[in-house]
Amino acid sequence: MRQPSPTASAVPQDALDPCVRVRGAREHNLRGVDVDIPRDTLTVFTGVSGSGKSSLAFGTLYAEAQRRYFESVAPYARRLIHQIGAPEVDSVTGLPPAVSLEQRRSSPGSRSSVGTVTLLSNSLRMLFSRAGDYPPGAARLDSDCFSPNTASGACPSCHGLGRIHRTSEELLVPDPELSIRQGAVAAWPGAWQGKNLRDILETLGHDVDRPWRELPAAEREWILFTEEQPVVTVHPVRDADRIQRPYQGTYMSAHRYVMRTFSDTKSATLRARAEKFLTDAPCPVCEGRRLRPEALAVTFAGRTIAELASLPLGELDAVLAASAPRTEAARVLAADLRARIAPVTELGLGYLSLDRTAPSLSAGELQRLRLATQLRSGLFGVVYVLDEPSAGLHPADTEALLDVLERLKAAGNTVFVVEHHLDVVRRADWLVDVGPLAGEHGGRVLYSGPPAGLAGVAESATARHLFAGPPSGGAAAARRVRTATGSVRLTGVRRHNLREVAAEFPLGVFTAVTGVSGSGKSTLVGQVLAQEVAGRLAEADFPVRRLVEVDQKPIGRTPRSNLATYTGLFDVVRKLFTAAPQARERGWKAGRFSFNVPGGRCETCQGEGFVSVELLFLPSTYAPCPECAGARYNAETLEVRYEGLNIAEVLGLTVESAAGFFAEVAAAARSLRALEEIGLGYLRLGQPATELSGGEAQRIKLATELQRSRRDHTLYLLDEPTTGLHPADVRVLLRQLHGLVDAGHSVVVVEHDMEVVAGADWVIDLGPGGGAEGGRITACGPPAQVAASPASRTAPYLSRALGL
Repeated sequence: MRQPSPTASAVPQDALDPCVRVRGAREHNLRGVDVDIPRDTLTVFTGVSGSGKSSLAFGTLYAEAQRRYFESVAPYARRLIHQIGAPEVDSVTGLPPAVSLEQRRSSPGSRSSVGTVTLLSNSLRMLFSRAGDYPPGAARLDSDCFSPNTASGACPSCHGLGRIHRTSEELLVPDPELSIRQGAVAAWPGAWQGKNLRDILETLGHDVDRPWRELPAAEREWILFTEEQPVVTVHPVRDADRIQRPYQGTYMSAHRYVMRTFSDTKSATLRARAEKFLTDAPCPVCEGRRLRPEALAVTFAGRTIAELASLPLGELDAVLAASAPRTEAARVLAADLRARIAPVTELGLGYLSLDRTAPSLSAGELQRLRLATQLRSGLFGVVYVLDEPSAGLHPADTEALLDVLERLKAAGNTVFVVEHHLDVVRRADWLVDVGPLAGEHGGRVLYSGPPAGLAGVAESATARHLFAGPPSGGAAAARRVRTATGSVRLTGVRRHNLREVAAEFPLGVFTAVTGVSGSGKSTLVGQVLAQEVAGRLAEADFPVRRLVEVDQKPIGRTPRSNLATYTGLFDVVRKLFTAAPQARERGWKAGRFSFNVPGGRCETCQGEGFVSVELLFLPSTYAPCPECAGARYNAETLEVRYEGLNIAEVLGLTVESAAGFFAEVAAAARSLRALEEIGLGYLRLGQPATELSGGEAQRIKLATELQRSRRDHTLYLLDEPTTGLHPADVRVLLRQLHGLVDAGHSVVVVEHDMEVVAGADWVIDLGPGGGAEGGRITACGPPAQVAASPASRTAPYLSRALGL
């Protein structure tokens, strides 16, 4: 970053300046942006998906605040902290320290929980350690002894996980009629390693040609479960024309092989295969409570720490409020824990329990948990930068979120929010609208000022939706709904908080499943309905012939995965380059044009396009590869051109540009057209998967499905498909989804956007609350019918969207 020249008046002027002033921001697609944003306000950054608002809020403002903070940290400590690089900007003045609360796409570990994310577990453990009721004569335990994540607290049988993986003879040998040579031990690996184990058994004197069921029970037990690893000299008998040399072979039982593979392998495929031979059950020692017996013997208010951790936070708060502290320590610690629970329940997360695992939470839930922790921290004078805090929120929960954001501001902080939800936008003190479109057609600040002033910005997509009048009641309410062609019925559903739920999902229509956070929507659709349909696809009279689940999980976890590789477009591109005259003359195959394997890629950067530069006491930084300058291929490969472009230049094209470039290539044009129609024309073909949002990943998956011509009746299940989408992008997505229904398919969406729900044919509303207060169907029917239901918390918001 280039800093302005220091002057005598620079420091006091910066300290007194009431604004954050950005000059010359060029991060990602920003085009030399200059903008002034007042401090001590709630500022919302708006714009269509890919316009550059996150590049300004996170890539520029937060990155610069972080860079300045780390400048004050000791060099040795600095190298231990993950840092992002300095942003591409000329200057930023008036910027306080910043706290970032992003929608993290990575999956937390299985040991991470609501309690660890919010630090509430620390307070609960301290309460039991200092104020718990101990058995007579028992020694007082340190707080670490109440944690399943420490050696002193974890159950030694399950290592604090609460569940153990076991296997059995029936799983390891599914067909006992087969002999060992015929592959009776299905859990063993295939190819040479499996034959090696069979040869070792034969050398040890076991009959490998006798049917498994005829072997003595003791022999079967040893073969499958022994912990012994005898080493023998094997004299293999294989192909007659090959030289066979004896070798030393080590035996490994099927159980040992499965357990070692499951715990140690880095291959997702091998792990999934090993998992097929295992059952998952509560630990018999701790009964799933994860702790040692001495910790579970301590109680507070008559309950163990495992029992309190399993309660919804709302119930836990009630238990603490009703307890009668017998000591001052108990009173202080219980009051502190209740004070920490309060902001979590205020944000609508009272249905969560402390032992709820973090991987089972949505990105929106995780962000709100971190926001609740910040509320309790009591910081002031900082900038909070939030990434779509309303994601995954029912309109009723959004109102509570807005109150929290106002409290952060009232405490003396500046709140920057990247947001699409119009109710949040309307409550802003200041708007920064970026656009007008996405990618290379965006990157400009169209407006910076109070919300009302945006009405006069003609090229703003946000203005067109923010200031649109209410929908016409008559037209919206009387919208013709489609007639169902059949249905899938679920009865007696009991899972998580669903209790004896009976639901009917009509087919051939667009169905929206609604309800407050934690009401059971994702469980009903993503688990129960998906499993029911998947299990019945083979039935001849079942109307659905294919199931497609489109979630927001990343399309890849490394920069080597990208838009082109996921959609299959890269295969088409490589074939085109393989057919080019220069490639044919050199005898090159398609693999030559892959940056993932040796041959055509640049070996200096291993096809990454960049190299890590170690700076000793400064943080490592990344720079374009000095050999290929970021192209990812070696010079010889880049000599081959297709229609004037080399392979690296093709990967640098946006979807929109590539659509014109490959207009005559049917296989490529179909993929690109699907991506364009779903609003992703601004993405680059080689854009790494790690740079894509969850909403972008979901739309890429949907576009990949749309490019395939499907005649069989397909059921599409989508979980909050509008997450991360501007209202203008939502309408583009809806056109595609309704097009699928018009083509004879069925679409079911879990959704909070009332515009989407208002346009559905059928609505199933769950609730009325979250957690134990939810799990029931409060209303179902056409949108207008649900909007009139007095039992539905969605009804008033849906009624407003319908203009009733």
